[in-house]
Amino acid sequence: MKSSWKGRIYMTEKCSDPRLLDVEENYKRIADRVAQAAVRSGRQPEDVSLLAATKTVQPEYINHAIACGLRFVGENRVQELLEKYDRLDLDRGVSCQMIGRLQTNKVKYIVDKVDCIQSVDSVKLAGEISRLSERIGRRMPVLVEVNIGEESNKGGVLPEKLYEFLAEISAFPGIQIEGLMAIPPICAEKTELCNYFSRMKQYFIDIGAKKIDNVSMNCLSMGMSSDYEEAILCGATMVRVGSALFGQRIYP
Repeated sequence: MKSSWKGRIYMTEKCSDPRLLDVEENYKRIADRVAQAAVRSGRQPEDVSLLAATKTVQPEYINHAIACGLRFVGENRVQELLEKYDRLDLDRGVSCQMIGRLQTNKVKYIVDKVDCIQSVDSVKLAGEISRLSERIGRRMPVLVEVNIGEESNKGGVLPEKLYEFLAEISAFPGIQIEGLMAIPPICAEKTELCNYFSRMKQYFIDIGAKKIDNVSMNCLSMGMSSDYEEAILCGATMVRVGSALFGQRIYP
């Protein structure tokens, strides 16, 4: 397969796998929409990052997206991250992040591999990340997952517990709290969805204004394949897109 760089987009001249071409076209379309939404929200395109949610996606397709310009990759499962890690082109300046539920006993497998853990929602988990990060001489950037819809089947810190939680985990020396992450409930109306996104944005602003030690509000990660544009318009600084980029997931 011959290829050439043209701007940030990897131009495929010959490709035996049509899915690679789909990824290329999808990436360009999504990146353009992210940039346009950022401008519509009063910001610059570079103010919003696109992270590829790569659950069940094979490394060849992830690497093709990286060649197109993708710079953030997010895995949901520890085992899958470990299986793919050495096959990903992360040396192109790509950040590999953990975006799924993380069990405390599995932190040890990824603490030297990921650049951020987006799903911190318990003091026990934060403490273990801190302990193991310190052991290898690093300070792990983390996001606090907020259960903005207060759904019993989802992880995340309940909104009314958020400030107390931040105060407690900010004392851990091996983590750096960089922002918030959320997955709102499925909503029939966009106005209801945007209400959840707007609430997250307000928490993001209010926490940042408090200037808590070891707490920085640099990243507001919200919005996925079906709603990333709405999330950006409501203030997201990172969106996590999977099926819109790679197609419907194929489960083994």
